Amino acid sequence: MKKYKNYLIAAGILVIGIFLGLLFSGDKEEVVHKDGEHEYVQDEETGLWTCAMHPQIRMEEPGNCPICGMELIPLDESNNGDEEIASNEIVMSPQALQLANIQTSVVQKADASKEIRLLGRIKPDERKLFSQVSHIPGRIERLYVNFTGEKVYSGQKIARIYSPDLISAQKELLEAIRSREVYPQLYTASRNKLKLWKLSEAQLDAIEESGEVQEQIDILSDHSGYVMSKNVELGDYVKAGSNLFEIANLSTVWAMFEAYEADIPWINNGDVVDFTIQAIPGKKFQGKVTYVDPFVSSATRVAKVRVEVNNPAGKLLPEMYVNGIIQAQLDKDKVKDALVIPKSAVLWTGKRSVVYVQVPHEKTISFVYREITLGPDTGDFYMVAEGLEEGEVVVTNGVFRIDASAQLVGQKSMMNPDGGVAMTGHAGMDMGGGSPKTSAGKGDKATDHSKMEDNTDHTEMGKRISISKEFKNQLKLVFEEYLDLKDAFAGDDKGKAQKSAKGLLNTMSKVDMKLLKDHEAHNHWMLIQEEVTASAKSISEISEIGEQRKHFKHLSAHLIKAVKLFGVDQKVYEQFCPMADDNKGATWLSLSKDIKNPYLGEAMPTCGEVKSTIE
Repeated sequence: MKKYKNYLIAAGILVIGIFLGLLFSGDKEEVVHKDGEHEYVQDEETGLWTCAMHPQIRMEEPGNCPICGMELIPLDESNNGDEEIASNEIVMSPQALQLANIQTSVVQKADASKEIRLLGRIKPDERKLFSQVSHIPGRIERLYVNFTGEKVYSGQKIARIYSPDLISAQKELLEAIRSREVYPQLYTASRNKLKLWKLSEAQLDAIEESGEVQEQIDILSDHSGYVMSKNVELGDYVKAGSNLFEIANLSTVWAMFEAYEADIPWINNGDVVDFTIQAIPGKKFQGKVTYVDPFVSSATRVAKVRVEVNNPAGKLLPEMYVNGIIQAQLDKDKVKDALVIPKSAVLWTGKRSVVYVQVPHEKTISFVYREITLGPDTGDFYMVAEGLEEGEVVVTNGVFRIDASAQLVGQKSMMNPDGGVAMTGHAGMDMGGGSPKTSAGKGDKATDHSKMEDNTDHTEMGKRISISKEFKNQLKLVFEEYLDLKDAFAGDDKGKAQKSAKGLLNTMSKVDMKLLKDHEAHNHWMLIQEEVTASAKSISEISEIGEQRKHFKHLSAHLIKAVKLFGVDQKVYEQFCPMADDNKGATWLSLSKDIKNPYLGEAMPTCGEVKSTIE
């Protein structure tokens, strides 16, 4: 008995503990929550349910948001008061604002200034480029300057020439000397003739003193500088005016910068340029703009900007690379008190510039879509020409998330500037209790994805997001259907492409968005699902393979983002053909490095290359 005494004591304590627990717990029901679930109590005052991400949703019963599929929460209007909310406002709860990391900035006036960075090269001053010519016809008997780059000075001997014409002129001068007292004009004319051939006074005096004809005469340099080009060899016969050497005086040089056309309005004569030279590290130079090219190169889309620089030591050599900076300002008479907003505030489609402006409610947080006209680019900011007023508040971070919400509820958005019901649903997604619906009804105008630019803002999709294994397996099934669709296009089989597109639609409808617990992943997949579903639906309904391929390009662009963002547990190759879509280029996915082009088919099956590898 002593052996089992300790066991009996422990058992007795356990029984007493259980009894006391039941006694104090009373008849309360045990509530168990699975991971990720929450129990909400309906608000007694409103009796409604809403979505944290889409507060415009109002439901009388609990359930899931018909837009994003998130679990509804009780609606609490105690903080909203009697504020009137316009129909075009995108309302967000404080929780949604925090989850989406929305940040704003006040539109304000500022100086129209910009830091312009320029690249260029040192060039010779074109006003100090000289051609050293022979003023006398004859044969070159000797060269005193023998190579390019040699420095010469004005009056220096550069070549010796034999010239029959020069011999005749010397004889005329010697005869004129003998009759100088009788015919002084003849003497003056004979001497001036030799001067016109660039003989110096010292050379002429030497001829007169010797009284003999010199068969060879030295040619003297007319300029100082460096020989840039040597155009004559020993023994050459030259004519009067023949170019012997190209000479550049480098006492001053030009720093020739290249300015992009968008920067040209900011640059004016007299602007100070601070620049450095790669070949002379640690030393800074400064000069002023003396000339801006009035023409933009059709090939490079840049204009030349000239800065004159003194070069007494000769350290600045032609073709050295230079890096310059101009602290530029627009003409204050033309631009006064310019409105500026951060670049991150603007959604730019190529034709329209869109911002979201916060509505100044006292308690409610909401934003409205607005199209604006942009002025010059000031680096990190845009100047605003029209559409905003000083003191208004614009969204600068999370703009895309607000735009996606607007698109999903049929409001005006970057991709849907007219608003309406187009593209507000997700095929295969429960929209509130009914059967799955497509995004375009009978009377609605559907969006033609084949003509849409793939300029959706995916800039926030730069990193792989961790997701559940179950969701990844569902995405993998979608990817497998995509590969069948790709192979159908590679074989020019439009019928098979239609069938594969229907299979892809069916698989997409089975993807459970609720498996995405991460808020960022949830938002990204909402957009991807919408675009992929719409493109696949179009392919399944169109029988012309050229149009099918245009929709396939749009589908591929978004599915590539999905595979990069979530992964499919396989090595996938992103491939690119520059000739697809009328030489605009297009990408697709493959499990093999071998190219099987779905855009050109049997006509050019191997056209393309591997653009990247998705691990």
